[in-house]
Amino acid sequence: MLELRNVKSPEDIRNLSVNELESLAQQIRSTIIQTVSKTGGHLAASLGTVELTLALHTVFDTPRDKIVWDVGHQTYAHKLITGRYERFHTLRQLGGISGFPKRSESPYDVYDTGHASGSISYALGLAKARELSNEDYSVVVVIGDGALTSGIAYEGLNNAGELKTPLIVVLNDNSMSISENVGGISKYLTLLRLAPAYRSAKAVVEKMLDHIPTGPSTISWLRRFKGSLKHFLFPEAWFEALGFRYYGPVDGHDIGGLKRVFKEAKSLREPVLIHAVTQKGRGYSFAMEHPEKFHGPGPFNAETGELKQEPAPPTYSQVLGESLVRFAERNPKIVAITAAMADGTGLKPFKEKFPERFYDVGIAESHAVTFAAGLAQGGMIPVVCIYSTFLQRAYDQIVEDVCLQNLKVIFAIDRAGIVGQDGETHHGQFDLSYLRHIPGLTVMAPKDERELINMLWTAINIDGPCAIRYPRGCGIGVPISDVLDQPDTLDVGKPEAISCGEDINILALGSMVYPAIEASRKLAEEGISAGVVNGRFVVPFEREAVAALLKKAPVLVVEENVEDGGFGEMVVNALGGGDNRIHKMALPKRFIQHGSQSRLRSAYGLDVPGIVAQVKKLLGRLENS
Repeated sequence: MLELRNVKSPEDIRNLSVNELESLAQQIRSTIIQTVSKTGGHLAASLGTVELTLALHTVFDTPRDKIVWDVGHQTYAHKLITGRYERFHTLRQLGGISGFPKRSESPYDVYDTGHASGSISYALGLAKARELSNEDYSVVVVIGDGALTSGIAYEGLNNAGELKTPLIVVLNDNSMSISENVGGISKYLTLLRLAPAYRSAKAVVEKMLDHIPTGPSTISWLRRFKGSLKHFLFPEAWFEALGFRYYGPVDGHDIGGLKRVFKEAKSLREPVLIHAVTQKGRGYSFAMEHPEKFHGPGPFNAETGELKQEPAPPTYSQVLGESLVRFAERNPKIVAITAAMADGTGLKPFKEKFPERFYDVGIAESHAVTFAAGLAQGGMIPVVCIYSTFLQRAYDQIVEDVCLQNLKVIFAIDRAGIVGQDGETHHGQFDLSYLRHIPGLTVMAPKDERELINMLWTAINIDGPCAIRYPRGCGIGVPISDVLDQPDTLDVGKPEAISCGEDINILALGSMVYPAIEASRKLAEEGISAGVVNGRFVVPFEREAVAALLKKAPVLVVEENVEDGGFGEMVVNALGGGDNRIHKMALPKRFIQHGSQSRLRSAYGLDVPGIVAQVKKLLGRLENS
């Protein structure tokens, strides 16, 4: 029996029998479960694609043949058999291997991804480049059924079918993405899973038709009838209408069956779609029973399935969700919208309390925003809850459909700033830069849970579009029951002066306020008077308040956003741009690697020691100038 630790590349497994591959699949599952129980990661999705991965790499000559993974959180088996077994224990850790495909990590990874639904377009580009370069290799896409709720997937399918470029799309159908799938595509795929029943009916009808006398008029009628029959009996006709040869549904855990279908698809010179039905969490009972819980868990006990969670305050997502429920009880116009992230954004309680006012639109952020615009025009107060990194996909809709029309849409922007181990594709480091310049949009960032509640209440009670950005993870732990009962409407644009310094004032935004407060205490122990001001509002910005601060002492602006286009840059520009007593601390203009939030913030100086060191450095420089 081949040991997984001895697999250095797919070449080592291509001559294995199906039984040997199934044995290897068991080793892969065990390794994934044991590793992710320590590091955290995308467990259920990767457990569901083990056999699919083995079949792909034994049929296709990778890396010459290209496998394009959509999203990429299902690629742990792929990593294990492509030379990364020895480093697999470093998964998602700072300096370790990524939880997603990464071209710099392996020649077997051809698409740096972490967002859903772009794979077909990317793969089609590869396939056309292959033709234009007169090369000969296969291009295969693995895309989940949840990703088909996004428009770009259909744009890719439509273009691929029209170009007739040889391309193999493997639809990994496990009936869910992160949350349960929604919409017409989910119902459509259910019909496809019932295809054997349709085929039986077709066989019966075709046998009847064989006994009908034929003539010119009868033949014409039969052709029309056959076409209608095909659309009635064969749900897959929709994919065929797009220009794809359809195979399926096939058992996504039957290695032998998958290999036979892949070999046939590889021999064809046309677009092919293979519908593989898999089970998310396969081989681990806890993940099979609770695939949402084990989509991206933190460390857990592999024997009991219990997550290893220390007692902690509620997360910002949970606070947002609880606040929204409380406010919706008072105001029947409040509705909530998410893009396949009901759990992640804290909206599950809202969904349960107000199912008729809750909308999960699937992985369709652009649609979510324009849908919200229509709701606002109709008199509702839509709250759109989307992660910062995914809201990037709806930039045009924010500008054109919401802000240009000055509609009252509230954007609850979760996971702003550094998100941690999901890495480059998930950090919310750009939202201030792409939002603050849009006319009419109020942009806020709370320092803690109480302020998040007050900002949501403020957004509900003022005119025009608003955005509230808040970090991933737990809050500070401040009590919130009283503010939920009696929230305050904030003075829009006005910062909060927490303390005033004689040597320097730290103008901090959102997640950086409490580190700035603690840094000021540590500086005071060294005889340095550092005040702290909570910026609260990015737009509108009260220039006079900061100008008054600057008259007393230099100002250090601290934010968890890239420096270019961020809060600090705005402050500098608003106050003339030439004052060398305004300084900035922010994330650099680069894509930030994966690692824990605390370690990454430390690496970029956005923590208490980093702020203390920067203040001392600045004051020393000013004294010597």
